Amino acid sequence: MKIVTLDGDTLPQPPARPQWCTEWHYRGTTSLSEIVPALRGAQIVITNKVPLRAETLRQLPDLRFVCVAATGYDCIDLEACRERGIVVSNVPGYSTRSVSEGVIAALFALRRHLVDYANSTRAQWPASAHFCVHRQPIQDIFGATLGIVGKGDIGSAVGAMAEALGMTVLYADRKGSTTPRAGYTPFEEVLARSDVLTLHCPLTPHTHQLINLQALALMKPSVWLINTARGGLINETELAHALRQGVIAGAALDVLSSEPPAADHPLLQPDVPNLLLTPHIAWASQQGVTNLLRGIEANLDGFAQGNPSHVVS
Repeated sequence: MKIVTLDGDTLPQPPARPQWCTEWHYRGTTSLSEIVPALRGAQIVITNKVPLRAETLRQLPDLRFVCVAATGYDCIDLEACRERGIVVSNVPGYSTRSVSEGVIAALFALRRHLVDYANSTRAQWPASAHFCVHRQPIQDIFGATLGIVGKGDIGSAVGAMAEALGMTVLYADRKGSTTPRAGYTPFEEVLARSDVLTLHCPLTPHTHQLINLQALALMKPSVWLINTARGGLINETELAHALRQGVIAGAALDVLSSEPPAADHPLLQPDVPNLLLTPHIAWASQQGVTNLLRGIEANLDGFAQGNPSHVVS
């Protein structure tokens, strides 16, 4: 059985090659034009972000199993896979702890201005007339209100950690919902009340650019925005404008709508203030990586044994 990995460089290390695999092709990267030649004759493909759309799948008659090396599977045309009898599995839950801890780390970094103080200390402290140097006002975590958009595994884990820190946690209901569900608060109210807003919902047509200038204008000027979910949840041009104008205090983003971003991306410009930007690594703690690798290996073995797990199509 031939297995091809399309974007292995997205993983710090490869999963173990199954003993039953007769051909193992581990590609670091694969361009769109290379997908079909790379998968010709393959029964199994492992992909993280390289897309598999209907037109591509039609050219791959031998393909029987898609193992998505992630939890999100929006890069796969599930309907086309169902039509062709191709099983698709993902790896759910592997990054829950890593991402939720990353959110809490960003929360501390933002509220306590850790990056600004760390970057300025070497130059300013020796010249200070006093034992301390006051720059940005430091805010406590205890007593602050955290708004969470998305109440899945990661959103719930973030909420539990935040409550343990003494925060008030609000889970936002769907935008436009007139009758909030039990355990949820109306979306607009969460925007207005939150001291920190963190995004943990999937990217769908309903949530695309959920956070735009209109939404940002409903927030406190002192609010901090965190996004470790999908870049497309935010209108990035409007967020860059809002940061420049001081509409909100700042943001911590681990994802962007295009990854890797172009050099002229609106949020990569040097005049965008109060932005903590990391390259989609909130998931990548050592334990998170281990969980992902073991999940990929289990999915491969399950399919080979005729008992696929974590099937999404």
